[in-house]
Amino acid sequence: MPSLSLQAAIVDLDGTMVDTLGDFVAVLRLTLTELGLPVVDRAFVEHTVGKGSEHLIRTTLAHVGGDAALYDTAWAAYQRHYLALNGQHAAVYPGVVEGLQQLRDAGLRLACLTNKPVAFARPLLASKGLDGFFEVVFGGDSFARKKPDPLPLLETCKALGTTPAQTLMVGDSSNDAQAARAAGCPVVLVTYGYNHGEPIRAVPALAHVDRLDQLLQLPQLFGVVSG
Repeated sequence: MPSLSLQAAIVDLDGTMVDTLGDFVAVLRLTLTELGLPVVDRAFVEHTVGKGSEHLIRTTLAHVGGDAALYDTAWAAYQRHYLALNGQHAAVYPGVVEGLQQLRDAGLRLACLTNKPVAFARPLLASKGLDGFFEVVFGGDSFARKKPDPLPLLETCKALGTTPAQTLMVGDSSNDAQAARAAGCPVVLVTYGYNHGEPIRAVPALAHVDRLDQLLQLPQLFGVVSG
């Protein structure tokens, strides 16, 4: 397999760098309780996250029998609770800090691209000590469309000044893989994320890794980074 001459890496947030499932569960519990609705369990949240907060709230309301007309009220409550709790029930995955440092030391420019609203993403990265690795941070509300649409990846490449073919996408779900494939970016997937409850190894990718600090051990990437 020919080596890639990478210029940059775009890294997903939830399920890739930070395990935020506890945050989602806690915030949804507070939101649903405030609305007088039944709460949802961790398994439901794990299968539902990844497509943006709007999708999460609409799907949750439908799941618990809430009226779709409650969406605006639920969204306002969700935002309020999330901003208050952001990061309190979340933890950085093992190997993430080391992996980001290795990528940066290898000369790659780094961007964080998540479907989480950018107002949630930036404080989370800062609270976990990860914000200093990234030149740019974009959220699900930064562009007209979210992953799995390729637009966010193409716009992130544009912001970095890199070509998609030389910009690695690192994520944990089929959303990331579909977006990368459509944008023309190579993609590597981590095995420990959420992926809507589906087996991640069944999703086509350049490689699947158990830790972020295994990326530069991949023969497709190692020793071919351009500064």
